[in-house]
Amino acid sequence: MIWGAPVETWRLAIDEVDAGAERVAVAVAKLTGPELRAPSALPGWSRGHVATHVARNADSLWNLLESARTGVPIPQYPSLERRNADIEAGAGRGAAELAADVRATAARFAEQVRAMPDDAWNAPVTAMTGWPHPAWYTVLRRWHEVEAHHVDLAAGYGPADWPEPYVRWALTSTLTDLAALPGDLRGEPAGYRITATDSGESADLGWTAGGPEASGSGRALLGWLSGRTDGAGVTARPDGPVPVPPPWPHNPSGF
Repeated sequence: MIWGAPVETWRLAIDEVDAGAERVAVAVAKLTGPELRAPSALPGWSRGHVATHVARNADSLWNLLESARTGVPIPQYPSLERRNADIEAGAGRGAAELAADVRATAARFAEQVRAMPDDAWNAPVTAMTGWPHPAWYTVLRRWHEVEAHHVDLAAGYGPADWPEPYVRWALTSTLTDLAALPGDLRGEPAGYRITATDSGESADLGWTAGGPEASGSGRALLGWLSGRTDGAGVTARPDGPVPVPPPWPHNPSGF
């Protein structure tokens, strides 16, 4: 497989997205009631909130594909308030119901993806936050959702468990999009050079010779830059704490 050019990547990612959603469903199904009510890794959300969000996200991205397929403008969510209310309403359910919701909505999203006509994939759609992207990028957005939020369940799945194809794509995407951000949106890593020691990929965030650097394996860098670790496995030079990255994922560059 070649995980390089965007169109090649999203087509190859379709099966990976399905597998990732199923892993989330399996994990949720194993949780007890108290475990589902316990805090997740996301502030203010229980594990039940995270599981419900994964399901509602599939529905919301289905909406964008339906918009691309029909040419009828359909928002990702009716409103931010409705999104939040739906997550809150579903968070208290039991493991079986939550897992079934994750599976059913993932299957519905996958069916839409596989039925999309080729001429609809480049149709523009708009994320809830207002930035436009081609419909094919919806598949990659979903990939982020299932992998990052599986970690957020705080149920034994971490960046070390991410599939290698996801790490390879997501690191490249993250470094590219982070470097494209205006300097004032790069957070504490502004001025750094970030380098993956295993692949050689790097991003200069306003770096100049002799400036600060951060390095680590691609997996360690992605865990840190995505906010899913505190920077374990990442080395900062000069010696000191690893800088706090800006909110992730970043708006994609190049559209």
